[in-house]
Amino acid sequence: MLLKLSLTGLKGRWRDYAVLFSGLMIAAGIFYMFQSMASNDDFLSSNSPVAMTAIIFQLGSVLLAIITLVYILYANSFLMSMRQKDYAMFMMLGAKQRKIALLIFIETFIIGLLATILGSAIGVGLSSIVSKLLTNQLDIQVTNFSVFSSKALLITLVFFTILFLLAATINASSIVKKPILSLLKANETPTASRRRPVILSLEAVGGIVLLGIGYYMMDNIAKIGLLALIIALITIVLGSYFVFHSVMIFVLNLLKRSDNLRLKKLNNFTLSQLSFRIQDYTKMLSMVSIIFALALGALTVGLGFHNEIPKMTEQTSTYDLLLNNAQDADQKQVENLNPTLDVSYQLKEDKNTIYFNQEQFDEEPLNAIYYDTTPKKTTYSGKELANDEAKMDSLRTLLLPEQQEKELSMVPEDKFRSLSQQTSSLQVVQVKDFMAQKDRIQKIVTENIKQNPSLAQGQFAMNQKYDIYNLYNETFSGLEFMGFFLGIAFLTMLASCLMFKILSGAASDVVRYDMLNKIGTRMSLLKKSIRKEIAVLFLAPGILGAIHVLFGLKMFTSLLTEPYAGIWLPFLIFFVLYLLYYFLTIWLYTDIVLKKKESS
Repeated sequence: MLLKLSLTGLKGRWRDYAVLFSGLMIAAGIFYMFQSMASNDDFLSSNSPVAMTAIIFQLGSVLLAIITLVYILYANSFLMSMRQKDYAMFMMLGAKQRKIALLIFIETFIIGLLATILGSAIGVGLSSIVSKLLTNQLDIQVTNFSVFSSKALLITLVFFTILFLLAATINASSIVKKPILSLLKANETPTASRRRPVILSLEAVGGIVLLGIGYYMMDNIAKIGLLALIIALITIVLGSYFVFHSVMIFVLNLLKRSDNLRLKKLNNFTLSQLSFRIQDYTKMLSMVSIIFALALGALTVGLGFHNEIPKMTEQTSTYDLLLNNAQDADQKQVENLNPTLDVSYQLKEDKNTIYFNQEQFDEEPLNAIYYDTTPKKTTYSGKELANDEAKMDSLRTLLLPEQQEKELSMVPEDKFRSLSQQTSSLQVVQVKDFMAQKDRIQKIVTENIKQNPSLAQGQFAMNQKYDIYNLYNETFSGLEFMGFFLGIAFLTMLASCLMFKILSGAASDVVRYDMLNKIGTRMSLLKKSIRKEIAVLFLAPGILGAIHVLFGLKMFTSLLTEPYAGIWLPFLIFFVLYLLYYFLTIWLYTDIVLKKKESS
């Protein structure tokens, strides 16, 4: 009988549980996806270009595990707020506390377990999609990758099972210890919001000062080091808390003093609703702003790393294509690249020395890179190369491995022609757009290695621009995908946490909206008031979180040449997803507080 009543209660709140359930599934699915990428040993061992992404995805799993723990705690709180009155009624009907505790434990654990299993199934699909995106991004063909990983599934099930066992135990022990009256009246207990103006002012100033310190530390992390990151983390968390705990109350009180605003339609009711609940929402709004910053930051930095790939490749490469022993190369393929520069430097070599025609380098100087504070490109004439061994090393890096060990010599054209050794050539090519031509260049590079097998050995495989591009692409693509999926996972969880918090207080608002309805308030005004109230609760942490990100990107100036480039894209993605959660929360909240009124 008790189980039947419980199932009836669950059925009656299926919309709320659907939101909770979907959030848990997404968390489990993304966690599985990260694990399947990082723990697929056969895939990683047989595809060396993606081996570095294992560490990246493991790091993502750790971060996701931490935020998932926070998310489940809030989701668990929402679950209890929905069901505690039902449990109180069961106790009033004579149900034993032991039975209630067992029922709560089973409900919580079953919901979590089902969400984990279905989420893992979603994760298999995500793994398939992401693996294709990742390998396409890395421009490689992969083998031995299976979207289903028993190891990843086991890790996911064990992790989430432990979490839900913990949550179920906490739920069961907390509910049975509370008096029945406390359970029945829990959502009707107000939170005091009156505080002394002096304390309010001190908190507001303190919050702004703490945020300023945190932003300064992030801007100077390169100078101060790890200590700056620790200080920034502490001050920004505390600053966010004080801002919501004081500044929002100050602003709401200020708005309520304006008769033109306060007395217009239901604005006074809406402002009073926010003032009444703001202290209870302080911790939640602070947490949401921090996670919002982490989520948006992860996505922004991830896309930023993607933009860095061609930039860093360009900074560390002098030519788009090198052809050693170029007389063996297919020149028709080179012509199809429509090169903007195509030069062949002649060379002759004996046992110890390689000779170059100096006049050729005077006519077409060698492109080189020198390092000041940052890599800078320059050119060296034949005369400069002949008189400076350090500059000659720029030419040495373009040669075959066995040639790099020899002495290099620039000689006049007549002397070069008098040498009896066979003439070979080093062909250097530049194109208008390397990224657009990289597939064609890759084919020519492959042929060049076949003609010169020593190029495939160790560090000598990295003298081509295409190989350097692959190295950066391997590293940064993993960071890009980790940032993208972490960002989406964080956003889903933070928006769900905020939504659960708002919905958990909806039951106590029914009486207030019922009273307004009875005195003749139009339904359109009630719905508009709901939209405004929820908009403030969504917008406030979103704005502060965005500010955190704008300052936080300063920390990545050492890794990203332009951390703010293309920032509109991740902001747009977040705005759309955040807006969807806003509308979903309005729909669910309205259904709770106005459902009875619309039907009457």
